[in-house]
Amino acid sequence: MTKIAITQLGLCTPLGQTKKTVLAHLLDGKSGLKPQEDLLFDRSAMVGKVTTILPTIPMHLSDYHSRNNQILLCAAKQIESAVHLAKKQYGQHRIGVVLGTSTSGIDNGEQALKFYQEKNAFPENYDYALQELGNTSQFLQAYLALTGPCYTISTACSSSAKVFASARRLLIADLCDMVIVGGSDSLCQLTLNGFDALESISDLPCQPFSANRQGINIGEGAALFTLEKKPFIHSSRDKIQLAGVGESSDAHHISAPHPEGRGAILAMQAAIEDANIQANQIDYVNLHGTATQKNDAMESRAIMAVFQPELPQVSSTKPLTGHTLGAAGAIEAAFCYLLLSDENTQGRLPPQLWDEQVDMNNPSLPFVDQRAPTPKNLRYIMSNSFAFGGSNASLIFSREDNAREENANHD
Repeated sequence: MTKIAITQLGLCTPLGQTKKTVLAHLLDGKSGLKPQEDLLFDRSAMVGKVTTILPTIPMHLSDYHSRNNQILLCAAKQIESAVHLAKKQYGQHRIGVVLGTSTSGIDNGEQALKFYQEKNAFPENYDYALQELGNTSQFLQAYLALTGPCYTISTACSSSAKVFASARRLLIADLCDMVIVGGSDSLCQLTLNGFDALESISDLPCQPFSANRQGINIGEGAALFTLEKKPFIHSSRDKIQLAGVGESSDAHHISAPHPEGRGAILAMQAAIEDANIQANQIDYVNLHGTATQKNDAMESRAIMAVFQPELPQVSSTKPLTGHTLGAAGAIEAAFCYLLLSDENTQGRLPPQLWDEQVDMNNPSLPFVDQRAPTPKNLRYIMSNSFAFGGSNASLIFSREDNAREENANHD
């Protein structure tokens, strides 16, 4: 068991771009979902869109210009100064970059194809490399002038959760002293219409675990973290750490999860074992909670299997941001970070936004109720990310002082 210090956080989400704003909207259940007309071919779509003015890609990196990289840059600027300090201490070759994405610059390709259909030629400045999955991490490495390990993970909806496992391996193997992890995804027609072809898109705000759930809303955004093995050298005042990681690959079906959640169960159990705690020490679970029929049925069974008889409070935050796909694991990890931070003075939790119509076909879970918040002394928080093909990841986060107390009790 090696706990990894999370020393910095940068955000660019439909809920805001600062830790204070995002946390406030998260705890108040203020959704960032809005209708947009130009994504689905036959109707408007309810999506989680980043509405801030995005930073401009520097001129010397203009080959990397895409909305996806602009969203990433918005988050990167918030951790940039700490990374530059780390370069002076560790060297640029000792800082790695591991990011998750599913879209990269696909929207650039869509625009280029439309141009081609009209002009019978691609735009002069179009480069297919913008939509290659590695483009995102390559851009961040170039922007921060780093030379350490650099790669992208793309396992659909678990992409930017799995980056935490990869980064920890790099740190433990002493290949890096700091690893920048996270994810970035942006709205594009390919994603929206692909999920619509699967009959998985809801025209209304999604309602995870409701009997009336109709599917997902897609979102966009980015979250970045700096991870270090040496405790909190370049940290803000929050002493948050990666306490446990669990991964599994059940490969039940190309797009459907195992109906009893075998892979999800394995991932959660592995994370709990990795954190060297008991299941009843988890205070809150940020559910994958997509509002599709099969995911919610599976995840409710998996939660019961892992945690009964003492279930922690749970909620899905996707009604607030939409499903940000390749960035979902990182953005929801950021929510967990904020819940454990000093800013969350009352230990509040994100409410479950839904119509409260319980699906009687599935186990009932203890959802966080916005009307009757239950303040907690938060110690350990789990975040679940379950992807197509059964590529699953569960992460556990804790505060350093809580971890010390738990270790003392174990001793």
